[in-house]
Amino acid sequence: MTRDSKIYIAGHRGLVGSAILRKLEAAGHRNLLYKTRSELDLCDQQAVRSFFERERPEYVFLAAAKVGGIHANHRYPAEFISHNLAMQSNVIDSAWRSGCQKLLFLGSSCIYPRMCPQPIREEYLLTGPLEPTNEWYAVAKIAGIKMCQAYRQQYGFDAISAMPTNLYGPNGNYHPENSHVIPALIRRFDQAKVEKVSEAVLWGSGTQRREFLHVDDLADALVFLMQNYSELEHINVGCGEDVTIQELASLIAETVSYQGKIINDTSKPDGTPRKLLDCSRLFALGRKPKIRLRDGMKQTYDHFLNG
Repeated sequence: MTRDSKIYIAGHRGLVGSAILRKLEAAGHRNLLYKTRSELDLCDQQAVRSFFERERPEYVFLAAAKVGGIHANHRYPAEFISHNLAMQSNVIDSAWRSGCQKLLFLGSSCIYPRMCPQPIREEYLLTGPLEPTNEWYAVAKIAGIKMCQAYRQQYGFDAISAMPTNLYGPNGNYHPENSHVIPALIRRFDQAKVEKVSEAVLWGSGTQRREFLHVDDLADALVFLMQNYSELEHINVGCGEDVTIQELASLIAETVSYQGKIINDTSKPDGTPRKLLDCSRLFALGRKPKIRLRDGMKQTYDHFLNG
């Protein structure tokens, strides 16, 4: 993948896609291709095929997806499975048909069984039941992995899959109900500070453990994998460390300077008890994250205030 290679970034406005775009631009890539949803509906098979036949990108980063937190997954299960299946199927198939040299598909750590051993190795996929609060999204992402593998086996298409852990950073979704935990808490605690509210609510018990990776570290790993990884099996992308959600909430409260009390709403679901990826395969290739959670949280909050 040279600086002149034609590279398509699907989902360039999202958290991951925008980070990939920043990374490629900073590296001097000059032939970048991207479209807004109004310009190209990835759920429209004919539109996607026509786009690929016309543009014929050499490399594709498939970062487009319908994403959200526990509430959104519970409320919109049909959209989470149907939209993601349609988008990824259309892009993967059209990329292969148009002669694309390589495609990188972005999955999620929620693909793994709810109660699998920790840290989670790639081979634990499909060894047990999924977490019910996000199974619709997880099933779609598993299908994407298997589609990449099938196209590699049958057609020799160089399609790879990367499974990132929980992500945060610039251009996150701060919707009050449908966002993931970090942007949700940043918004909630900042609002509580501004309104001088003495208490702020944290969904769940706070005892569940999660791993968090800054999206710029993810983008660095993805560009590296596009250039250096070509295997049938998907590969985990994380940082190798986790925290409890209660610890995370305290860190975010400190970051936004909210000094009120954090109240746990235990009527809300916790989700998977623990989710920590085993990233030894990626680390062995020489790629490790650089941004510490505390530093990344400050940067993310600054972007929230100025964005």
